[in-house]
Amino acid sequence: MKKIAYIEIDTHAEIAQAFMSIMKDSSDFSVDYYFSKKIKDQVEEKGEAVFLSDSSMIMEQLKSKKYDLVIIGTVHRYFNTFHALVQKYNASVIVHNINFSIASKASLMKSIFKGDVIYRLKLWWKEGLFYTSKAYRNAKSLLVLDEEISSDIYKFLPVFYSENFEKPENSSLTVVIPGGVSQKRRDYQHVFKIIKHLKTDEKCEFIFLGKAKDSELKQLEKLSRTLPENVSFQYFSDRVSNTDFEKGMQKADVLWCPIQQKTEFFSREEVYGHTKMTGNLGDAIKYGKIAVFPHDYSSGLEFIIPERENVLEQFKELKKTRFDFQKDYNKKTVLKKLEDVLSGLIPT
Repeated sequence: MKKIAYIEIDTHAEIAQAFMSIMKDSSDFSVDYYFSKKIKDQVEEKGEAVFLSDSSMIMEQLKSKKYDLVIIGTVHRYFNTFHALVQKYNASVIVHNINFSIASKASLMKSIFKGDVIYRLKLWWKEGLFYTSKAYRNAKSLLVLDEEISSDIYKFLPVFYSENFEKPENSSLTVVIPGGVSQKRRDYQHVFKIIKHLKTDEKCEFIFLGKAKDSELKQLEKLSRTLPENVSFQYFSDRVSNTDFEKGMQKADVLWCPIQQKTEFFSREEVYGHTKMTGNLGDAIKYGKIAVFPHDYSSGLEFIIPERENVLEQFKELKKTRFDFQKDYNKKTVLKKLEDVLSGLIPT
């Protein structure tokens, strides 16, 4: 049995959780997980080997064990640590922002003064910001979680599978908008405008399944006071718990994902579906939900549907549509694909 170390001491707890969920059924690989306290507090452990770690401990922890493969879940900070790690071990890095991963030292220097200057200076002085591209470049392989942005350089790592949930029988049309309610990465102004001008006699429920704050929260509060009786929505002013998120996603007839085509990471432009994956893709697969994306989002996946002008009618049609997620995204099939990829990352 091959041994893997999976490291997440930075950001993406949901990806770590997805990897844990699928790999617990593997008979070919044994995985040790190294999580920061922040990540450990967000994941659900079910007997996995989980060790508390941070950037000052991880090299020493790895030294005491022999792994065939080390997977780094996120390299958005601790660049000096990860640069040292990828030089010493057979390490693969999951890339979340391709343009950031190839940024030059000069462009990173310019970016320091375009955002949270204090935090970015800390990354420069203490965490080796200028090792960014080297940390990625010296990794034995680079991985992405969206097959549509994979290439010879960026290998597809399949971790998302569909859980076999019962399809809901809602009395009203239930549309779920997953993700933090912020204009930064999703076009909530577009969503608010459509809901505000809805003309329908049918019962509709919209669930904003992410924390709302600032101007978006104020707009939701104002909008909730003007809706007709047959249109309702639910929103959260605090972080959505895993239980509430699961309940909301299972209840959905359809997902509405109004992602902005372009976004930024560390002041570098990233394009969803080209240089960056949206988490809504994993949401749709896991919960087996058809998802409506902006018409300019590039996707060849059958369950990603371009938004039409009359989106309410589109939602009604999609409520009656069945897509067999279990055909290609059942756990057994995805696990076999994942094990094949992992085997290919380990030298023979």
